[in-house]
Amino acid sequence: MGYKISKSPEEWRKQLTPEQYDVCINKGTEMAFTGKYHNTKESGVYRCICCMEELFKSETKFDSGTGWPSFWDAISDERIEYVEDRSYGMLRTEVNCKKCGAHLGHLFDDGPQPTRQRYCINSASLDLAVK
Repeated sequence: MGYKISKSPEEWRKQLTPEQYDVCINKGTEMAFTGKYHNTKESGVYRCICCMEELFKSETKFDSGTGWPSFWDAISDERIEYVEDRSYGMLRTEVNCKKCGAHLGHLFDDGPQPTRQRYCINSASLDLAVK
């Protein structure tokens, strides 16, 4: 996919911390319960750490007990790229930022009403703009 924002690995390394680079560019995962937003209750909008695209509202965040920030809906499907992920012998839906391609986390169908979805997102891929 041709992203609206495209940077070389060197450019991303200059912009991101090593952990952010591993998660967003190398499709890594931070350890559960270690991310700065897994237990945050502040109101605001969660943005992509790479391009600042607004992705999730704090009103849709819930405690899934998994150790990662979880949301029951995205601001818009137009801002999210969904990719089939068959790694680790599982079938999952990878969630990326559609504007820059940054890996955010995964989407599962075990969330609360009204969507029954759980966007399981790495804190390292997010920036919270507090209201």
